[in-house]
Amino acid sequence: MNQTTHTPAPAGKQMLSEQVYTRLREAIMRGDHAPGAPLKPQDLAKEQGVSLAVVREALVRVVGEGLADRLPNRGFAVPAYSDRRWQEIAEARRAIEPVMLRMSIERGDVDWEARVRASHHRLARTPAYVTEEGEHYSGAWAEAHRLFHRTLLEGCDNAVLLESFDRMWTASELARRWSAYRNPQRDGALEHRRLEEAALARDADAAAEVLAQHLTQTANGLTDCPHHEPADEA
Repeated sequence: MNQTTHTPAPAGKQMLSEQVYTRLREAIMRGDHAPGAPLKPQDLAKEQGVSLAVVREALVRVVGEGLADRLPNRGFAVPAYSDRRWQEIAEARRAIEPVMLRMSIERGDVDWEARVRASHHRLARTPAYVTEEGEHYSGAWAEAHRLFHRTLLEGCDNAVLLESFDRMWTASELARRWSAYRNPQRDGALEHRRLEEAALARDADAAAEVLAQHLTQTANGLTDCPHHEPADEA
């Protein structure tokens, strides 16, 4: 009796697929594809000099990260500013993260305090914008930002809650970038400093309130009229 064996994809093909995925992800993050813009597999394949199969594989991966949508009978597209998901994610984060922060302040030890201070220092010293990375904030700043918020919550010592945070953070990355771009006057550095100060002062009420306001500001940045775009004339 013959036994069917599954041959793994050649290493070269896997590497090519990874490269196309990385380039596509970075292009969406940089804003090369506007909110709501279609992501046409044929155009992307021609642009990158690869097969449609490789491009579709990359598109499926970015859809899984919440960076693109797969639309019935219409292919792929970047999500829109007005997509309800951003407000739903923000609502979920406001319900969960202040509670986690309260738990961190209650349970966190001196090592947690040191990590919070170090992660905030890294965030404050990392340039938010780098010319070669376009108009959205840099990849290095994005990672420093994620680490600061996660470190604040790690003191809760609850792996299930932290996994939920990780999923929501990844799903909302586009919303953060768009909100920051549309609201350049926002003082995010001050908000982060207030978060650090309240957490290290072990003021759970103040820290939870600051965090909730911080999350609300980001969500509002996608619905309020952006300051750098002209308002419609009457």
